[in-house]
Amino acid sequence: MDLGDCLKVHDLALRADYEIASKEQDFFFELDAMDHLQSFIADCDRRTDIAKKRLADTQEEISAEVAAKAERVHELNEEIGKLLAKAEQLGAEGNVEESQKVMDEVEKTRVNKREAEEIYRNSMPASSFQQQKLRVCEVCSAYLGLHDNDRRLADHFGGKLHLGFIEIREKLDELKRLVAEKQEKRNQDRLKRREERDREERDRLKKRSKSRERHRHRSRTSSQDRKKRTRSRSREKRHPQQTQSGSRSRSHSHHRSRDRSRDRSSREKSSRDKERSSHNRSSRDRSRDRERRHKKRSCESNGKSEGRSSEEFEAGEI
Repeated sequence: MDLGDCLKVHDLALRADYEIASKEQDFFFELDAMDHLQSFIADCDRRTDIAKKRLADTQEEISAEVAAKAERVHELNEEIGKLLAKAEQLGAEGNVEESQKVMDEVEKTRVNKREAEEIYRNSMPASSFQQQKLRVCEVCSAYLGLHDNDRRLADHFGGKLHLGFIEIREKLDELKRLVAEKQEKRNQDRLKRREERDREERDRLKKRSKSRERHRHRSRTSSQDRKKRTRSRSREKRHPQQTQSGSRSRSHSHHRSRDRSRDRSSREKSSRDKERSSHNRSSRDRSRDRERRHKKRSCESNGKSEGRSSEEFEAGEI
């Protein structure tokens, strides 16, 4: 088809780089390729529908039985054309034996075609049989004649247009299958991520509920403590004497314990003071005895000296 020059960059090196990069990361360019090929197929199918409507308007209407017989002839023509194109391709590749086998199948198909044409000719008048019955190719939207020869059929089914559309349709089916698989995988990954998010959200809610329960428990305990305090205060207000007596008893017991501790400490202090006073007394008595002895000695020495001095004084006078 005359589509003009392609605006894309056709480079084998870039293709190789893309194939290597696509192994590490999925760029999902298959979806773009599928849309691009789908546009070609949609345009071809649209032309096929238009051609069929045109033939229906121009050609004579025939019964369903005759149309089925004509359709059988068209199918055999199409099969012969495909076999001839395949035989020519095998011969060009050098595979002579396979090409010969295909030609044998062509001969058998031709015999079946002659029989189908004979049946179709006998089912309708000769004048209408001589009219060219056309048919639209379902692959490339080209016109095919009921009475086309083998060469014409081989040229059509082995031509670039017909083979190109066959390749496009096969590639489109492959891309559809590949895109469906990738979309299914992506949906599964999305579901897994959603499940993980839901699980994390549930865990977060559980933690929040636990923290709320703890807060509620703390508030309950604090409220219970407040109630106990208020009850105790109300009891004190209602029965102040009992509370005072209880407080007095507690204070008395506390004072008793303090008095006991004070008595113990005073006893210990008194014993220590007694020991110290006895020690001081003994030391004082000793010092007093020493002083007395010293005084006696000094007095005796003074008396003797006085006596001597008086005797000497008397002797001097004498």
